[in-house]
Amino acid sequence: MRTKLITSASVLTMTLAAQSAAAEGQSEPLKIGVLATLEGTYTALGEDGVHGLRTALVQADNKAGGREVELVIQSTDTSPDSAVRGARKLVEQDGVDIVIGPLSGSEGIAIRDYSKTQPDVTFINGISGAMETTYVDPSENFFRFNTDGAQWSVGLGDYVFNEKGWETVATVGEDYSFVYTQVMGFVTDFCQAGGEVTERLWVPLGTKDFGSIIAALPDDVDAIYLGLGGGDAVNFLNQYQQAGGDANLIGGSIMVDATVLNSKGDAKNALIGTPSAGPQADTWDNAGWQTYVKAYQDAFPPEQRFPSPSLLATGYYNATSAMLQCMDSVGGDLSDGQASFRDCLTNLVLEAPNGTITLDENRQAVGTNFVSEVVEQEDGTLVTQLVKKVDDVNQMLGLDKAAFDGIGLPSRETPECRSSY
Repeated sequence: MRTKLITSASVLTMTLAAQSAAAEGQSEPLKIGVLATLEGTYTALGEDGVHGLRTALVQADNKAGGREVELVIQSTDTSPDSAVRGARKLVEQDGVDIVIGPLSGSEGIAIRDYSKTQPDVTFINGISGAMETTYVDPSENFFRFNTDGAQWSVGLGDYVFNEKGWETVATVGEDYSFVYTQVMGFVTDFCQAGGEVTERLWVPLGTKDFGSIIAALPDDVDAIYLGLGGGDAVNFLNQYQQAGGDANLIGGSIMVDATVLNSKGDAKNALIGTPSAGPQADTWDNAGWQTYVKAYQDAFPPEQRFPSPSLLATGYYNATSAMLQCMDSVGGDLSDGQASFRDCLTNLVLEAPNGTITLDENRQAVGTNFVSEVVEQEDGTLVTQLVKKVDDVNQMLGLDKAAFDGIGLPSRETPECRSSY
């Protein structure tokens, strides 16, 4: 009997100690590590990504599950090595509980792989959009609340073929995983509609001189698709105008984003009338979208932000919102390997400002896509004006799995341009 009483007392003591430790943990600040491209050609994109994250925190009074949020921001430069170095610092030196990021496509693939070595930390993608990040060998503790680059293209190819009457297109893109994914979505959509992609040209990230690419552009196509972003997009537009270029243009998602449309100089005016597609449209009259835009504008003085949030801001905002909602749901408790928190993320229906987002079995977003055109407003600013939206876009682009897998992984030459897949 005495042994039994001692055992019962020990169990009670351990239980109370565990409860006390859990309560203490929930009262401590929540350390969030942030990966953002704050160096190189995508610097403006990374800065606005952080603006989106901070907007969500302002709305939550900087608390998650009752715990004060402590941010540790780590700069990257779009390279996988820089992303992994940054993540290692955040996790292994700074001891963060959750990582939000990264921004660029190949960074995302690298962080997916790194996350598998850190099972006690949850990784929530910022806005990186390479397909392989979640479709190929996904990680159980990596969650992506943004659709990928191919999903961002859904509806665009059909629109330019059937509404614009453009039947032949050449593409120019940055030579890395996100743009491969983006072009894959466009080619699949455009070629199914009946179009033909005659040539695909690739340039390294951070290209300064586009002279040889501009000289190589074919003049016997109806339009040119531009898969460029940040400084690359601005440099191309400046040099294209100087060379007298006047072709019809089709924009990749970050080619017509606020980060380009609000850049200095007049070259961006070449984008007026350019059709594009992506996870948002600036002029959408949805009440939730308008509320979010106002929150973003109120969070920063005008000289420190864009007139309207970029898609990078929206991606980081949504990732942070998902984190906040699930931290509130579990009362700030990240015990048991963050199991309850991750279960919440897995099953969350996120009513985001750019539409409802759910996750599939790979923890990849299913969401709304927006086809738009660049227009000039009365005050002279450029924005994307909604043409149409496509709801419930999944990662397989509406194809069955066998057909989608038959296309192959996105690359310089994949997919082939075919009328059916």
